[in-house]
Amino acid sequence: MTYCLGIRVQKGLVAIADTRITSGSETTSAKKISIHKQGNNNIFLMTSGLRSVRDKAVTYFEEVLEKESGHFDKMYKVVNAFGEQLRRVAGEDKASLAASGLSFNLFTIVGGQLENDKDHKLYLLYPEGNWIEIGEATPFTIIGNSGYGKPILNRALTYESPLNFAIKCGFLSFDSTRVSANDVGYPIDMVIYHKDTGFMHETRFDEKDTGHLASLWGSKIREVIHEIPDDWIDDLVSKVEKQGKDNRVRQIQVQQQQ
Repeated sequence: MTYCLGIRVQKGLVAIADTRITSGSETTSAKKISIHKQGNNNIFLMTSGLRSVRDKAVTYFEEVLEKESGHFDKMYKVVNAFGEQLRRVAGEDKASLAASGLSFNLFTIVGGQLENDKDHKLYLLYPEGNWIEIGEATPFTIIGNSGYGKPILNRALTYESPLNFAIKCGFLSFDSTRVSANDVGYPIDMVIYHKDTGFMHETRFDEKDTGHLASLWGSKIREVIHEIPDDWIDDLVSKVEKQGKDNRVRQIQVQQQQ
């Protein structure tokens, strides 16, 4: 499984992807984020699905970008171009994959800002080649193992959140997934884009770099849980204990009468 998270806030974009690849009992690492030059700007791709489909679609897409006619001035045109290459791969490989018992499967997150985009953009592209744009109401999208990392993002992240806060929430979302799913893990790759700059910074973190933050996060969760009032729980536990004792007394009385 995979964990890839794209965040779009007012000041920029954040992309986070784990690198763990699990095949049966074997675990390896592979890069799931790629940055591609487009004029004076950059875009990023993150993928979740069959690695063979991913590699072939990205190779075809890079060829499109290398051609003189492959210059795009808006992000939606880039997403359409990648979708076309994904459909091309589907036409070539989908039937043979199905014959081998494999589903044609590749979800892609695409982010960036090109010369005629008024704002930075984030998209979720489906295996069929169609896409949706990630808006302000829910300023993130996850592909792969999405269940464990969503709660903190739903509760804490908004489009108005500062970029550093978005990075923090993104890391904690990954860490929540890592703790709960053995197919998601370090190292993690991160790409940060600051609005209107055209520049993307990419970095990688190992557990030795951020493990102390994960430990702090775990201890803070326990502290907050202890701070939540117990009065409603005390009443509930007392009621259950009383009912249990009453039930036990009745059982003893019945046994004595037999």
